[in-house]
Amino acid sequence: MLTLWDMMLPRRARKPAAVVKPDAGPGVVAPRPVKKSARPAPGSAQARYDEMTRVMLARYGVRVRKWRTSMSGVAWQVTYRDGTVSNLIEAPRPKGPMSAAVFLHEIGHHAIGFHTYSPRCLEEYHAWRYSLEQMEAWGLNVTDRVRERMHDSLHYAVEKALRRGLKRLPEELAPFAEPRVRVSRSA
Repeated sequence: MLTLWDMMLPRRARKPAAVVKPDAGPGVVAPRPVKKSARPAPGSAQARYDEMTRVMLARYGVRVRKWRTSMSGVAWQVTYRDGTVSNLIEAPRPKGPMSAAVFLHEIGHHAIGFHTYSPRCLEEYHAWRYSLEQMEAWGLNVTDRVRERMHDSLHYAVEKALRRGLKRLPEELAPFAEPRVRVSRSA
């Protein structure tokens, strides 16, 4: 049992509590059960997602502020007084095609650079394009749901830009001016 004093010690200095067998005599301590490794099997899909995550974060010097449980994300930069810049994102941890696409989309904002494209909806387009290109380069599955998410996201960005007075829609965004035709999935 941990005491209040044990809690004040750094984690590394704490000794694990012993497991006592209920049927053993006094003072007999059973060995701790061996924990299975939390690492995915080499070559598994999760191992590829983990490797992609590690490489992409290192490549662009991005730090994850928070792993989100929802399929949403945000990317930003902080410039400090001394001139150093921190690249940050919040995104879901890549565990499947959709979470990988959202994660790579946020990485894409750092890869293409903020304020490189104008209007903002064009920057969103290039971040999504980067995401899908990286998924294909890493051999990750780009599902129809991912493509639908991209379309819905870009349609929203275009609608928002038009509401705010966008005069001329860039050519790349023309396919996203109309909402996609929804197909029933309950068949």
